[in-house]
Amino acid sequence: MRLLRTTDIPMCGIVGFWNASAHSFSLFELDRFTDSLAHRGPDGRGTWSDQNCPMYLGHRRLSVLDLSPLGKQPMSYGNGRYWIVHNGEIYNFLELRKELEGLGHSFKSDTDTEVVLAAYAQWGADCQYRLNGMWAFAIWDTNKRQLFLSRDRYGVKPLLYMCSNRSFAFASELKAFIALPKFIRPDFEYKVMARMKNEPNQRRTILKDVYNLKGGHYLIYQSDGTPKISKWWETSDHLTIPP
Repeated sequence: MRLLRTTDIPMCGIVGFWNASAHSFSLFELDRFTDSLAHRGPDGRGTWSDQNCPMYLGHRRLSVLDLSPLGKQPMSYGNGRYWIVHNGEIYNFLELRKELEGLGHSFKSDTDTEVVLAAYAQWGADCQYRLNGMWAFAIWDTNKRQLFLSRDRYGVKPLLYMCSNRSFAFASELKAFIALPKFIRPDFEYKVMARMKNEPNQRRTILKDVYNLKGGHYLIYQSDGTPKISKWWETSDHLTIPP
């Protein structure tokens, strides 16, 4: 029997930044933010910014499904309405794809990421209940100007966020936030560091204003500047009790 190593688990790096502050955020700074996670995605990179508002997305790719350029992220869907950066693997994406095709959706790639996009377009936040896998993804809706972040049931895939100084950022790892420009770059919380226990899935981190989005939770962020976090999964609610 071969033991599963962490390097066997599909791993990409995702980042995003909403800037409503008086400071500028350049494409160069987006590149630096994105490439701080180059070790998570050695097979490719991509960035995207909304031309109508200050929303930026970045992705470092570890190619697993559809190695062609069609699998590149950030990826769009719905004539450019939805944009996603995704880290993870959806095990039942073929079954979901078939169901979504029956509902009128069409696909350009063979990726699970595009299926996630179509599922969100079809079912909104309820798409999470239909996904079987491990994931952390962010979807930007250009029509609503709304950001949707989701983390899998048990928090297998990391996802952290920061809301400060009229700006919002998310990333796959803590180190990425250190690559942000000075006006938003977080300081170390040494008192928190001293009190923290070695427990998985803690909300607080050693960086000021940077938090873990806990497993089984999703976050919605809009231009009013207030992140709204909801718990979408509670394992005890889905247990089958034998007769």
